[in-house]
Amino acid sequence: MRIETLRQRLRALGAKEKHEQRLLQAWTRVLPVDTRHRRAEDFLPKRLREALPELHAELAGLARLRSEHPGADGASRFLVELNDGQTVESVLLPRDGLCVSTQVGCAVGCLFCMTGRDGLQRQLSSGEIVAQVVLARGRRPVKRVVFMGMGEPAHNLDNVLEAIDLLGTSGSIGHKNLVFSTVGDPRVFSRLPLGVVKPALALSLHSTKADLRARLLPRAPRLTPDELVELGEVYARATGYPIQYQWTLLAGINDGDDELEGIVRLLAGKYAMMNFIPYNSNEGLDFARPSWERASEMAGKLHQRGILTRLRDSAGQDIDGGCGQLRARTAPEQNVATGVG
Repeated sequence: MRIETLRQRLRALGAKEKHEQRLLQAWTRVLPVDTRHRRAEDFLPKRLREALPELHAELAGLARLRSEHPGADGASRFLVELNDGQTVESVLLPRDGLCVSTQVGCAVGCLFCMTGRDGLQRQLSSGEIVAQVVLARGRRPVKRVVFMGMGEPAHNLDNVLEAIDLLGTSGSIGHKNLVFSTVGDPRVFSRLPLGVVKPALALSLHSTKADLRARLLPRAPRLTPDELVELGEVYARATGYPIQYQWTLLAGINDGDDELEGIVRLLAGKYAMMNFIPYNSNEGLDFARPSWERASEMAGKLHQRGILTRLRDSAGQDIDGGCGQLRARTAPEQNVATGVG
């Protein structure tokens, strides 16, 4: 179900704009619906009141919890079942964050990611994306949502932007706390500035070398690292949010001093933050996680050179927290292809 389809159904049941807004707020914030409002003009129309139980059941069916896997660090990974039986992953993060999926599978095929190993299975609707937030909010507060789970959000742009709009308005999430993560599809840079809700932007960089980045992200748009950073800088200055550059640290591949020099060259003077994310080991993928000492050394050297850098201790190490690992483990049971992005 798309959000616009939901809005049309509410209107067809007699909802006025204030009724529609009240119901969308109740859904996205996990609040009870007051159908017996004191002021007569605020009562929900009878047809709408009568349809609410069926509508609530339908919304609840958009994303159901199949299993939950809490970690020692406060993260908790959800295997979420969609209405057609397909599954995606979302992750409750420490400090009231949530990572959501936007596709079943992924077409980009990053070599170090489990999600895209069997390609794209299908798109998620805007309703299914928001439903992951609703599901998580039923368990703990969610004040920050990152579109960084399974899938490439730029390949499902209409649905993702529709979800962002609802979460940033009815869902009461600060615009800079909605983080759109992408490998760098050019459409992102033209579409995101047009919305009422302008999310923060996270760009998957992973290397300053164009040839290496092309090998690691084989089906990403052929933007060079220099071109990607220039496009990011324009968006950062227009919105006032720094670009978050994502860099999965792979031992012996992109953790050398030559890459540090490349990062300084690209990001010096830019409105940007580098996020180093040590690789989450995946069975069957030929990559290794660098030592924490090496990762810390790299972050420290960038700080010394004036590049704001955050070293993230990947959430959920003890629960197979890397994107797609949980779904991959359960895939044989579901008789569906391994996915995740």
